[in-house]
Amino acid sequence: MEIAVIVLVLLLGLVVIAAWYGLRWVRMRRAGGVSVALRWNPDNTRAGWHLGIARYEAEIFAWYRVWSLRTGPDRVFDRETLMIADRRDPAGTEAYAVPADATVLRCESEGHEPIEIAMGPGALTGFLSWLESAPPGRRIPRAS
Repeated sequence: MEIAVIVLVLLLGLVVIAAWYGLRWVRMRRAGGVSVALRWNPDNTRAGWHLGIARYEAEIFAWYRVWSLRTGPDRVFDRETLMIADRRDPAGTEAYAVPADATVLRCESEGHEPIEIAMGPGALTGFLSWLESAPPGRRIPRAS
């Protein structure tokens, strides 16, 4: 009887965690989030892709890892310092780890290690538009 109770409690805990992740994902998508894969330290051939949802929050691009217990963003990128250094299609098995029809952007930011961001066509258009837009009087290099 005790083992059944322990198993039931564990299963209930797993259901609660799965529901929390599901609600978090739905809430982020409804609030304007886009599916984005991120890879930091891209020069390391063993560096893997991490799936997440990104949101544009005024002057920052906030990235939330899908499988994270954090309530805040896991990575934050400032529009003013973020620059696209290269653009490419996913290579080899990389295509399975990134969103469908993704384009991979290598981005550099002052004071931070380079990163690679992979996103689908719609998210890419929005990202480039957000990156190139700037308040009057401020100039940033073209992203595309």
